[in-house]
Amino acid sequence: MPVNAEAEPGEDARNEVDPDAAGLPVNELFCSLQGEGKLAGVPSVFVRTSGCNLRCWFCDSYHTSWEPTHAWMGIGAIVDEVTSHDRAEHVVITGGEPLIHEDVVTLIDTLGDQGYHVTVETNGTVHRDAAIDLASISPKLASSTPTPARDPKGDGEWRERHETRRLDLDALTQLVEDYPTQLKFVVTDPSDLDEITDLVDRVRERTSARIRNGDVLLMPEGRTEAQIAGDRGTVADLAMEHGYRYTPRLHVNLWNDEAGR
Repeated sequence: MPVNAEAEPGEDARNEVDPDAAGLPVNELFCSLQGEGKLAGVPSVFVRTSGCNLRCWFCDSYHTSWEPTHAWMGIGAIVDEVTSHDRAEHVVITGGEPLIHEDVVTLIDTLGDQGYHVTVETNGTVHRDAAIDLASISPKLASSTPTPARDPKGDGEWRERHETRRLDLDALTQLVEDYPTQLKFVVTDPSDLDEITDLVDRVRERTSARIRNGDVLLMPEGRTEAQIAGDRGTVADLAMEHGYRYTPRLHVNLWNDEAGR
């Protein structure tokens, strides 16, 4: 679908014709295969919202975070577009960070009422009460912070903000308590595993919900097949060593960095 406006994180760039209508800034809406996590390979409709409260240097949806673009869609229009893909029973709501938008709850609940399985891809810093079937939480490690050498814009504006916001243990713990969960970590270097294990242990200490090692997923960083190919063997070995699950990035393996996939 088209994108035609700029959006700051959390900005309500509403349709001027009906400024009170519930809706979301949508960067993409398409049908494909789920590429990551426990449901990899499942036909799914993706609703990608624009706007994010973080700025990972390796963000693979640059135009929802660093330079957010979108078209404003009402909830009804989004649902109509989702239902037009009549062979998909799963919906993935992603971003950016979709949970920064209050109206995403209406979308999730409406889709749930219509029988869809709803996965929400989130960085784990915002909790919402909604009909989420799978919270796919990707906590951001220290290696995600846009240092001067890795800042896509090169101005260092987001380094401190990202670092202070990237983890919210209260929100993360509440998500794990309330929803079926997978904890999905982007691995940029083997040294990330110390932080991953420490964070998983901290969350386990704070919650009564069981987090199995199989609920902890490791995936290689990369936007293209060539980038991922260089690291996936190392990440797979790390998953085996620690008893975690390796997840491919199936959409990248199949379609490289093609948009709408």
